[in-house]
Amino acid sequence: MIKSTLHKFHIPVMGLGFTIDTPLKVARFGISSVMSIVEDGIIEQMREFYCNQAGFPYLAIPTTVEDYRAKRITGYLNLVYFLINEQVKVLRNEPFEEGKDIVKYFELLPDDCEAKAMFNTMLQTTDEQEKVALQKVLRTKIVAGTADVNIMAKVDKNNYDKNGDVLPNEFSDALSALRGFANSHSNGSIVFSAGYNPRLYNYIDSFPDFLPNENGELAKNIILKVSDYRSALTQGKILAKKGVWISEFRIESGLNCGGHAFATDGLLLGPILEEFKNNKATLEAELYTICNQALAAKGLPTFQQQPTNRITVQGGIGTAKENAFLLEYYQTDATGWGSPFLLVPEVTSVDDETLHNLATAKPEDYFLSGISPLGVPFNSFSKASAEVQRAQRIEAGRPGSPCTKKFLVSNTEFSEIPICTASRKYQNLKLKQLEVAGFSTEQLETEVASVTIKECLCEGLSMAPLLKNGIAPDNKNMSKAVAVCPGPNLAYFSGVFSLKQMVDHIYGRINILNAVKRSNLFVNELRMYVSYLENEIDKNINTITANKSRQLRTFQQNLLKGIEYYNTLTASIKNETAHYIDEMKAELTSFEQIIVNLTIPAEVKVAVA
Repeated sequence: MIKSTLHKFHIPVMGLGFTIDTPLKVARFGISSVMSIVEDGIIEQMREFYCNQAGFPYLAIPTTVEDYRAKRITGYLNLVYFLINEQVKVLRNEPFEEGKDIVKYFELLPDDCEAKAMFNTMLQTTDEQEKVALQKVLRTKIVAGTADVNIMAKVDKNNYDKNGDVLPNEFSDALSALRGFANSHSNGSIVFSAGYNPRLYNYIDSFPDFLPNENGELAKNIILKVSDYRSALTQGKILAKKGVWISEFRIESGLNCGGHAFATDGLLLGPILEEFKNNKATLEAELYTICNQALAAKGLPTFQQQPTNRITVQGGIGTAKENAFLLEYYQTDATGWGSPFLLVPEVTSVDDETLHNLATAKPEDYFLSGISPLGVPFNSFSKASAEVQRAQRIEAGRPGSPCTKKFLVSNTEFSEIPICTASRKYQNLKLKQLEVAGFSTEQLETEVASVTIKECLCEGLSMAPLLKNGIAPDNKNMSKAVAVCPGPNLAYFSGVFSLKQMVDHIYGRINILNAVKRSNLFVNELRMYVSYLENEIDKNINTITANKSRQLRTFQQNLLKGIEYYNTLTASIKNETAHYIDEMKAELTSFEQIIVNLTIPAEVKVAVA
């Protein structure tokens, strides 16, 4: 089961490398965080780095070793697990003195936490014997945060042996990453994001740690990142029929998030949370019944009682009042705070140049782009060195990346073995094809831009921790340019902060927002969805099909229903001022008018020669 922590927030995965060692920095303070286990190269390098830091012998796992990818992941997670346990042992035995981690542990806790109240009582106690007794109890209250991992379910390329023959399914990227986590000592969770992958889901129940033991307990947990209730129910049932329990549904805003942005059909975060709130008990009961029936049919131990199923939410949260409202009104178990922690060097691995650029950024520096080779909109940062490098390569007549990592290869337009659309090989071939396609000058420019906008994310999203720690890339052809993918909510934070400052902001003890005017998180998300709809209409206006027209109308109607919901919801927002609510209503009315006035064309009949 998911271990209970005293904090009410977690730190989600960011990129391939920005949170690669975050658990080693925050878990001892009771804060849970998520590492990416997509890029085994950086994982192996970080294992070497932390072995050296701890004075442990390091035995390399080269790519020539069978199942090297899974073994690298297992090795790093085992090291992280051991180091965190050692950190907590040290912390528990420290004296309660200013500057010690044990004091910091309790200072960071939310103010309504029982352990925090006991800590404050201990500080005020003058009787030495009573103080020592309270300190003894406090030491038993210390619980480490979990070191969770994330894989994008559909980032799952096949791999090949030295003869060029495709390896069995279990050696694909996603399945080997799952195996690496399953074989580790980690007692955390694995987060599946970015959609449904049948062969990955069919592999989970191969590992006993994801199934209940004789006491009905789970050694490892599954967290499913979802964008709506329907997705949670559908995928939850698929896994329950295999006897696999989802310990947490992690709801993320479709657009107001970092990294890849998976827009819903105009379904907004508030209505989605309302549906989870109203159906949580039914969802849990149904999945529990299906799961236990599947386990019994296999002759395996069943859950003796309904296991925990947490509902958490993340994406665009910016204030303590928003945080509290999400926890209280929607009865969520925790919230996720991601992008603001990019400004906290104690927590994330961000190189100095990128940190400076983020700390001094303007709202217009954050934008939704088409740079991802996956063909999914991607939240980007214009001052990232990878963006600068991409432009320089185009200017030099050498667009595209050398493609040293190959995790996002998917295109077979020019080759039998998939290649990446951000690669130099693909872009050269595609640009030559476009030159003879007979486009007008204007059309050709548009087509060329859609090709050359693709950026190498495998290198860019994993480079920062190497730069920060002075580690040389594992491939001499790798660029040192950094791609960074913060959510647009980071526009409201400026500067560099300590862990304590950020946690104090989350819990409302201080306010670190900058002076940029900021709307309510629901309104901010709505603004992004309106812009997204406008762009989709413009993009399809001359080629729209009947199906696309219906899709955009559904999107439009869902946005209007969402605004109607928010107008009703404002009466339940008790922790904001009347002026704040009035401004929120005015913005909702303004966006409603924009949406109503949007004209979605019917199907365009294309003449056939």
